[in-house]
Amino acid sequence: MTAIAVQAQRLLAQRRPQRPFLESFIRVLIIVCAALALVLSSVSICDGHWLLAEDRLFGLWHFCTSSNQTGPRCLRDLSQAHVPGLDVGMVLARSVGALAVVVAILGLELLMVSQVCEDLHSRRKWAVGCVLLLVSFILSSGGLLSFVILLWNQVTLIGFTLMFWCEFTASFLFFLNAISGLHVNSITHPWSQPRKF
Repeated sequence: MTAIAVQAQRLLAQRRPQRPFLESFIRVLIIVCAALALVLSSVSICDGHWLLAEDRLFGLWHFCTSSNQTGPRCLRDLSQAHVPGLDVGMVLARSVGALAVVVAILGLELLMVSQVCEDLHSRRKWAVGCVLLLVSFILSSGGLLSFVILLWNQVTLIGFTLMFWCEFTASFLFFLNAISGLHVNSITHPWSQPRKF
């Protein structure tokens, strides 16, 4: 009986101090915002209709035309849009966008694991998750930029659809969360080590 009590006291003595509430709150907020960015980006890539130019709707997956007589007509063959390099360029844009979502999923998973399973490597997992979010920002920005460059002659500010702005917002949130996460990790105390005064 005494051996069990001694072992329990040792376990209690080895417990690390709890993180301050503000630090935990900020980390949870970063995870929630990263998850929101991931949902926005996923929906935007899956829908893919990003630009409306007169009677034509350009997307990552389809090209649609509409008229009063026939209604909307969508084609998967993007070469029918008669925009030079659009079919090849859209393969690049959607591949980069989809890869950004995959990288963001891995980054978000590392962020959550670092908070749920705290160990000696939690801070490293958090930092790697933030770096993956930064990579996701670079990829999603590349996808957006390639889309705009491909359709530069058709681009108007009011022509961008809600799905385009969702991807733009997601890209910005990836960047903001990655930088914030790295900054929080650099200024907070590693709880697995004794504090030095």
